[in-house]
Amino acid sequence: MKIFAVVPLASLAIAAALALAASAQPPPVASAPPKPKPSCFWASRIENFAAVDQQNLYLRVGVKDVYRATLFADCLDLEWVHHLAMVTPGSSVICEGANQNATVIVRATGIGRQHCPVTSIQKLTPDEVAALPKLARP
Repeated sequence: MKIFAVVPLASLAIAAALALAASAQPPPVASAPPKPKPSCFWASRIENFAAVDQQNLYLRVGVKDVYRATLFADCLDLEWVHHLAMVTPGSSVICEGANQNATVIVRATGIGRQHCPVTSIQKLTPDEVAALPKLARP
């Protein structure tokens, strides 16, 4: 006597679907586009500067690049000084972004040397540079 196992057709279909699903590759996950690298410059490449207030300093770096340095607090006489220094501990490379270790040093009238911490650096686009008031262009 032979015994035949009767397997319902639905069971075969489910088994085949599970086997196919197990061997299938998951769909590719869309990854976020890479973040652009921050623009950096050497402090020694600062050619000129301009300030229209005591917290925003515009720096001309090289021939065509302009950066805005936002200072932590008012830097007295910033818009009147003719010389300043920008220093960083350990390296003289300054990159755009927040939480900078850069410090602007100016000689304020009646106070002497003043250290003004930089909180952020932003490279301006050519359109942003063109939109600056004449006195803010370095």
